[in-house]
Amino acid sequence: MVWTPGWLERRPRPLRITIRTVAIVLLAIFAIWLILFVTKGRFLKGPFERFATSQLERQVDIGGDFQLYFAPFNVKFYAENISIANPEWAREKQFFIARKVDTRLAVVPLIFGNRIVRFADLDGAQVALEWDEGNKRNSWTFGDPNRPPEPLELPRIQRAAITGSGVTYRDPRLRLFADIDIDTVKASESRIDQAIRFSGRGAMRAQPFTVAGSLASPNETVAGGKNKLTLHAIGLGNTLDVSGTLQGPTELEGADLRLQARGGNLSRLFDFLGVAIPDTRRYRVASALTYEDEIWKLTEIQGMFGDSDLAGALSVSQPKGRVYLKADLTTRSLNIIDAGPFIGYEVDRLDKMGTGGTIKTVGGRPRVLPDSPLRADALKRFDADLRYKVARVRAESFPVSNVDLMLSLKRGLMEMKPLTFLLAGGKVASDISIDSRPAVVRTAYDIRLSPTRLGTLLARFGVEESGTTGTVSGRIQLVGHGDSLRQSLASSSGRIAFVLPQGSFWTRNIQLAELDVGTFVQKLFEDKLKKPVEINCGVIAFTVRGGVGAADPILIDTKKNVVVGRGGFSFRNEAIDMAVRADGKKFSLFSGQSPVAVGGYFAAPQVDPISDQLLGRAGAGLGLAVVATPAALIIPFVDPGDAKSAQCGPILAGARASAQRTTKGEARDDVGKGTTAKGEDGKQTAEGKKNQRKKFLGIF
Repeated sequence: MVWTPGWLERRPRPLRITIRTVAIVLLAIFAIWLILFVTKGRFLKGPFERFATSQLERQVDIGGDFQLYFAPFNVKFYAENISIANPEWAREKQFFIARKVDTRLAVVPLIFGNRIVRFADLDGAQVALEWDEGNKRNSWTFGDPNRPPEPLELPRIQRAAITGSGVTYRDPRLRLFADIDIDTVKASESRIDQAIRFSGRGAMRAQPFTVAGSLASPNETVAGGKNKLTLHAIGLGNTLDVSGTLQGPTELEGADLRLQARGGNLSRLFDFLGVAIPDTRRYRVASALTYEDEIWKLTEIQGMFGDSDLAGALSVSQPKGRVYLKADLTTRSLNIIDAGPFIGYEVDRLDKMGTGGTIKTVGGRPRVLPDSPLRADALKRFDADLRYKVARVRAESFPVSNVDLMLSLKRGLMEMKPLTFLLAGGKVASDISIDSRPAVVRTAYDIRLSPTRLGTLLARFGVEESGTTGTVSGRIQLVGHGDSLRQSLASSSGRIAFVLPQGSFWTRNIQLAELDVGTFVQKLFEDKLKKPVEINCGVIAFTVRGGVGAADPILIDTKKNVVVGRGGFSFRNEAIDMAVRADGKKFSLFSGQSPVAVGGYFAAPQVDPISDQLLGRAGAGLGLAVVATPAALIIPFVDPGDAKSAQCGPILAGARASAQRTTKGEARDDVGKGTTAKGEDGKQTAEGKKNQRKKFLGIF
C-alpha cells in the first residue's frame, strides 16, 4: 500500500495520479542529473561516439577524457583528443580535431533546435572546410554523402577562448585556398576584455591575400557586454576593413558593423562570394553592415567607381543554400568610360587610353566591339535582382540620361527587362536576355527607339538643331550565340530598321545630304545651308543573317532626290561595304548618279564620294574637253531624272525591300533584293561575291 499525504488524499483521484506522475518524473530527472553530475557522464563516452558516428555518418573518436552532464543547468560537454573524420573524397583525413573542447550549451533553446553556446574553450582545434572538384559536395554537410550541399552554419557562441587553433578552406572551382590561425590573448588584471586574434593567408585565382583582425570578447565580470570586431584584409588588388560590434563571437544577428573597401576592381571582391559581376575601374565604397534574418545587409552605400558615383543598398543571403543578391543602386553622374567594362571592354585599356581603349587592332583591322568573355559558369551559381538608376551619362557624342535598369538572374538566365533611357530626348526601351544554361550562351536583343529629334541626336555631328524638324524611330531585334558581345553579334540573325517620317534636315555644311554634285559644290563652301533638306519619308534597314547585315532596304525620299543604298556590313570583322546613290527627281546637269562608296570598318568608316564609276565618267568628260567646247565637259553628268518617288506606307512600316512600291504601286527595282549585293538588281558578280566574302568573313 502506497502512503499518501493527507492533503493529497483529499484531492480527486485523477489529480492525485497526475501529481504522483509529475513527482516521479521530476525525481527521475533529478536522479539522472545527480548521477551525471557525480560521474561527470564519463560512462557515456562509448555510447556518445557510436551515436555521433551514426548521425553524422562520419567516424567520431574521443581519445582522452570525456564529460557530459548538467553544470548545473547548462549542458557541459568536455572532450580531449576528439576527431571527426572527413568524407573519403576530401584531401584532409579529418574534418575536425582538437586537444580540448570545453563548452556550455543552453538547455531550453536546445530543446527547440537552437544551438546557443554560452561559453566555448577550444585548444589545438583544426577545422578543414573543403569543396570537391565539381562543387557538388562539401565537408560540412553531414549524413548521406549524396545529399545536396548545405551552407555553413555556426552555432551562436556568446563567449569564447581559443588557443593554438586554425581553419583551412579549399574551393577548387573558385581556386580559393586559405589558412587562418586563431588564438586568444587573455586580459591582464587591469583589463576586462580578452581578444580572439586571427591572421592568415591564402590565394584566389593564383593571387595571394592576407587577413588579420581581432574579436574582443568581454569576460564574465561584465554583464551584457558586446564583442568588438576589427578585420583587415588585403588581396586581389583590394583592401577591406570591417569594424563594429557583435552580440557574441559567432552571433551575427544584430551585428552593428561598418565596412570600407577600396581597390582596382570591385568584381574581385565579389569573387569571394562565388558571384560574378562586371569588372569595374578603381573604386572605393563605404557602408553600414548588418545581419538580420539570415541576410547580410549593406545599407547607406556611398562610393565611387572610376569617375562615377555610387549609392544605395545591397543584401546577400542563401535561401535554400543558393547565393542570392538583391540591390537597389543609383548613380547621379556616370562617365561613359566607367560603363565600358559592363559590356566587355578591358579596364586596363580604358584606364590608359580613355575612349580610345575601346578600339583594338587585330590582324591589321580596327575592332570596336568588346570581346571580354562572359563568366557563364559563375552565372549559374547564384541568383540576383537589381534595380540600377543613372540620372546622367557623361558622353561626348550622344546625350543620354534617366537610365533605369531592372535586372533579374535566375539559375543562369539573365534578363534585363526593361532597360530604358533617354537618348537625345527620345526614349529607348530594351529587353535583353542572356541565357547561359545551354552549352553555348544565347543572347536575344530587342531594342526600341521612340521618335527622336534628329537635330538633338546629331547635334554633335554638324546638324543644326534649330532648322531640323525631322525625327527618327527604330527597332533592333537580334538573336546570337557566344559568351561575349562580339561573339553574339557575329553569329546573330534578325533585323535592324530606322524610320524617318516627314521633316526637315539642316546641316552646318552640306556633308553629302542629298548627294547632288552641283548642290554640294555650291554649298560646301558656305557656312550654313540657306534651305533645309525636305525629307518626305525614309527607312534605313538591314536584315542580319549569321552576323552579316544586308541593306533591306535603304530608301530615303526627299523633295529633290530618292536616295537608295545597297550592300551591307559584317559583325564578324566589323567591315562595311556599301554603295549609296541619289537619283534626282528633276533634270540636273550636275547630278552624280554614280554610287558613293561607304567602306572601312565600324571603328574607321570611309566615305568616298568619287567612286570608281564616277571617276570613269569624269575621265571621259575631261577627254572630251580636249577636243570639244567646254560645254562638253558636263555631258557624262547628265541625270535623266527618272527616279521613282517613294511610296511612304511600306517605308514608315520599316518593310523589307521586297515590300517597297513606287507611286504607281509597282515593286521597286532599285532597292536591291535584301542581299549584300551592291548592284541595283540585287545580284552579285562572281568577283564581287569573292571580294565581299573576303571582306566580311576574312576568308581568302
